[in-house]
Amino acid sequence: MKNTPGSTQLPPLIGMTLPQLQGVARAGGMPAFVGRQIADWLYSKKVTSFDEMINISKTNRQWLADNYTVGRAAPVKRSKSVDGTVKYLFDVGCGNSIESVYIPDKDRATLCVSSQAGCKMNCYFCATGRHGFKADLTPAQIINQILSVPPAPAPGARKETELTNVVFMGMGEPLDNLKAVLPVIDILTAPWGLAWSPKRITVSTVGKLPELKELLDRTQVHVAVSVHTPDPAEREAMMPAQKAFPIANVMKVLEGYDFTRQRRLSLEYIMWRGVNDDIAHADQLIRLIGRNDVRVNLIRFHSIPGVELHTASDERMVMFRNYLNSKGVKATIRTSRGEDIMAACGMLAGKNAPAK
Repeated sequence: MKNTPGSTQLPPLIGMTLPQLQGVARAGGMPAFVGRQIADWLYSKKVTSFDEMINISKTNRQWLADNYTVGRAAPVKRSKSVDGTVKYLFDVGCGNSIESVYIPDKDRATLCVSSQAGCKMNCYFCATGRHGFKADLTPAQIINQILSVPPAPAPGARKETELTNVVFMGMGEPLDNLKAVLPVIDILTAPWGLAWSPKRITVSTVGKLPELKELLDRTQVHVAVSVHTPDPAEREAMMPAQKAFPIANVMKVLEGYDFTRQRRLSLEYIMWRGVNDDIAHADQLIRLIGRNDVRVNLIRFHSIPGVELHTASDERMVMFRNYLNSKGVKATIRTSRGEDIMAACGMLAGKNAPAK
């Protein structure tokens, strides 16, 4: 009855929503409430075998084991940074691997999860995009990252920090696989799932429409839009998605939503030396933001092979941040984490990094 992940071709139960699990129960001749019990075991108690579901009869557990697998799969490799960041490599089948990054920080712990193996967006400066698209992840493969990564202590801390936040900023464009991302958000936020507040979840996107609007209409999670340069021609050269989803159009759509209360909108802005780090770009960014209530995250560029770009200097980033703040735009410089293990922003490629 243990039915370990990968031992059969049976479908996984993790990744299923409550209505789907109730359908599973009914298919096995069980009352619908058993579906809620299964959800509790999978998501609240995080079991890895049917034997642990002790309030479900042995006969029903056997039927579940004969027809399904729990679906949990441990990471196949772990790399730890000097700053406490931990990168995990997961095998997702068909020769594909994906990475998740666990970032402990005092009383917080954030997991950067992947939604695809590779990415179709082909951004020039991103290792994942240069890796090419391999496959969409299933809801089971996405939620497995969240359920299977163990807590780790923050630098200098004695105790491990339980996961407090999830950001869909790993490999892939989340809105390009929204059909799998939405049920995972449901599992994270529903009372029958992990019962998290949507404020603990951020979805990052290049601005893929109309999926962005669907995400905003159906959830209350935070949104982070990858801008990186406000100049349309520069952005299209760096980010081919600009041609299909012009950033000005994306910002216009965002004006229709309220980000002044609990939900937050942030703009991601990687800073490259001599490219987008001057006052002219700051002014252009302010005009692009318009009436939107946003926070701008300024990000150091992390070098990847084959990309002739360099990060802006610290002095330039501080100047850019202070200028935005002086004009009423909230801006911060994001602290880089995990660069020594290729775990920082834009560096994930689903490959075996050397363990440290």
